[in-house]
Amino acid sequence: MTPTARHLLVWSHVVTSVAWMSQALALFALSGYAMSSGDDSGYAMAELLDTQVLLHFANASAFTGLMLSAMTRWGYFQYWWVLVKFAITLSQLYAGIFLLSPRLTALAHGTRDADPVLLGATLLMVSAIAFQAWVSVAKPWKRTPWGTRPVKPPAPPAWVSGFVLLAPVLDYVLATFVVGNPTPLFCVLIALLYPLWRARASRREKDGRVPAARSRE
Repeated sequence: MTPTARHLLVWSHVVTSVAWMSQALALFALSGYAMSSGDDSGYAMAELLDTQVLLHFANASAFTGLMLSAMTRWGYFQYWWVLVKFAITLSQLYAGIFLLSPRLTALAHGTRDADPVLLGATLLMVSAIAFQAWVSVAKPWKRTPWGTRPVKPPAPPAWVSGFVLLAPVLDYVLATFVVGNPTPLFCVLIALLYPLWRARASRREKDGRVPAARSRE
């Protein structure tokens, strides 16, 4: 991976993570306003932000973080701080999709009474993202028991790096203008296929080095 592509991917991850956190703060503020004032328009605006903005930034943040691990020496299972970030991110996505969004939709449509759990959950989401930012900077804890000596991963073709950067945008266009529902198709495909390509490329590099080493003996 070229330095330019890596810097762009890091930048994309930082921007989408900050956006995710800011939208979670907006949900907290709007839900708090609706609960204290009795004005359900606060819930309606919060639902709009959740489905049209926050959800896309959350998916993009998770995807770019995953690809940073896959395309750099950090790997998936080398370091505890990477695994902790993965666990927190997946927990947030699960809680947001299956627990918080249905509650918010019900509140926005007046089919559910005011729910303080929503306030606590959005504040917890903000805190979790802030903690992940600290973990990314500090990189605490030792290597995992499954970690091996960090090896520079094989460099992907330039078009692969470009497609990784474009995937969240393509998914947004697909979800907004074609499908009408959140559909992280390109991100999921890349996240599943890239590790397979990386393993195959690493195996080819290793096999290519062995004969050369033997020929010098």
